Parts: sequence; C-alpha cells; structure tokens
Amino acid sequence: MKLLVAGGAGYIGGVVTRLLLDAGHEVVVLDDLSTGRRDSVPDGVRFVQGRVHDVAAEVLDSSFDGVLHFAAFIEAGESVKHPEKYWENNLVGSLRLLDAMRSAGVRKIVFSSTAGVYGDPDQLPIVETAAARPPNPYGASKLAVDLALSGEATAYGIAAVSLRYFNVAGAHRCPDGTMVGERHDPESHLIPIALQVAAGKRDGLQLYGGDYPTPDGTCLRDYIHITDLARAHLLALSTMDCDADPATGRLTVPRESATGGHRIYNLGSGTGFSNREVVEVTRSVTGRPVPFEIAPRRAGDPASLVASSEKARVELGWVPQRPSLPDIVSDAWEFYRRELH
Repeated sequence: MKLLVAGGAGYIGGVVTRLLLDAGHEVVVLDDLSTGRRDSVPDGVRFVQGRVHDVAAEVLDSSFDGVLHFAAFIEAGESVKHPEKYWENNLVGSLRLLDAMRSAGVRKIVFSSTAGVYGDPDQLPIVETAAARPPNPYGASKLAVDLALSGEATAYGIAAVSLRYFNVAGAHRCPDGTMVGERHDPESHLIPIALQVAAGKRDGLQLYGGDYPTPDGTCLRDYIHITDLARAHLLALSTMDCDADPATGRLTVPRESATGGHRIYNLGSGTGFSNREVVEVTRSVTGRPVPFEIAPRRAGDPASLVASSEKARVELGWVPQRPSLPDIVSDAWEFYRRELH
C-alpha cells in the first residue's frame, strides 16, 4: 500500500513508519518538525515538511491507499494553559486532512487517539464504551476528532480506526540494531525524565500529586511498549477490508471493497503502575538513585487509567509482546545510554 504518515517524524509516528517500511509499504511522511525530528524519518521515505492543515491537500492524491494520522500536540498540562493551540492544531488540522482525503478519494485512516478522552473512569479496566469525560483540552480535542471520524464514516463511507493509547514508553529495536526512543524537547514524560535523573542530568524529579485515591497516593497509569503499540497500527490497516464475524466479532472475512465504518480500540497492557512504582523500577533497572519530591497535582490529571484491550485482542489479534514495566524501562535506558547520553 501507499500510505501518508502525518506526524511521521515524531516518536510514535517514526516507529510506525519503520514497521510500515519493513512490511513493504510505500510511505510518505508529512511533518512540520515543530516537535518531530528530521532524522527520525528513515531512508527510503519521501519527506514533506509542512503543517497538515496546509500541505495534506497538496500531497494526497488518488494513488494513496490510506493515512495514518499522528500530527498533534500532546501535552495535557500545556493544553489547559493554551487551549486554543490544541483546538487549532489537533482538531482543525484533522478536519483539513479529512477534507483532503475526500477530495483525493482516500478512504482509510488510522488515527492516533488517547486514553485521555476518558477522564476519571467509573471503573477499571476501561473499556471502549466507557463514558468519555476528557479533563483537559488535549483529551477533548482528540475526542472531537474521534466524533468527526464517526460522522465521516457514516456520511462518506470511509474506513476509520481510532487507537486510544495509554502511556507509551520504551524504545524500538530496528532490524539493523539501532534503536528509536523518546526525544522530546523539553521532555515531559515520566520514564525518560527518571532516566535523566538516574544519568545525573537532572538533580531530581517531581511526582505531581501524592493524595490521589490510589494505593500509594500517586497517579496510576498503564504502560505499553512502543513496539507493541506500533504493531497495532499495521494490524488495524490489515482489517479495513474485512467484515466482522457476527458470532465472534473477529474481523476475518475478506470483502472486495470496504464499506466503511469507525472502530475504536484501547491499547494498553491491562496493568497499572503508580508513579512511585515507576521510580522504583527505574532505580532497579539502572542501579542508580532517582531522588524525587511530591509536588501539587496538575490540573486535568486523572487518578487512574488502566486499559481493557480485549476488543483489540479479539478483533485485531493484538496482544502485547513486552508488557513488563522493567522491560519497557530497560529498553528506554539502553536507548538513552546509546543515543543520548
């Protein structure tokens, strides 16, 4: 297939691009490099620099089979302070991309959604039918795109899949032995920050909130390895020309042309780890001290987010291969020492 990867110079988009290439697909990456990095785009990929708002219509044509959409701002805390930035980039950009897809006759899209749409859930683990109560503009902007995809699927027959990620971490190991990991600037994710502390690049870290209704008072999160997450995108693409077996729900019956529809899947390990536990695992993996202090809660942070990925298992055949938090941290630590330290 010929595929456009919007936001393909970022952490997740870059790893998915590599897996697509390894699977024999032709890939074009579109990224404005506001947060992505040009060297994240592998050789053999055509790269177009620009915003998805402005360039998608110029890049997409009828030769493309589908789109994978990662082009978004992702910082929940920043979205509370600057909501207009998130609405304009995440929602408006996505609507422009859908306009371009319609004009070009491109009918398949895999969208990078988020567990942040759920807010504080009524029960754990979270299933896809749980109430969506996004606690910040970041989550709300992603939910708005999910809703737009449902409307497009109904009105125009596109085939759309939204993958709601829980906490993505770790580093992907490429066939040539190189690794791809997190390189945000500034870094805002807990595991890479904890590794910076372990490496002596920071004096310590802050854990936001110590009074949540969790076993140790800190936020509880479900961590998923970047390679496992990336594989789910290829599985989602492979199901877009299939019908669901009404007896099992598994999408196994090929059909000659997709009739469209919008499906949503949670992607997580099904296990929650507290922020304190992440620090302890980092200490154990690195063998180094990781001092921290408890800071006030951040606006918009839910207490606990843990996924049920049963739907993805049944319908996509997706099962995490590296669900262990020590494995995730170990790969991230190897990438940090090899590529960044």
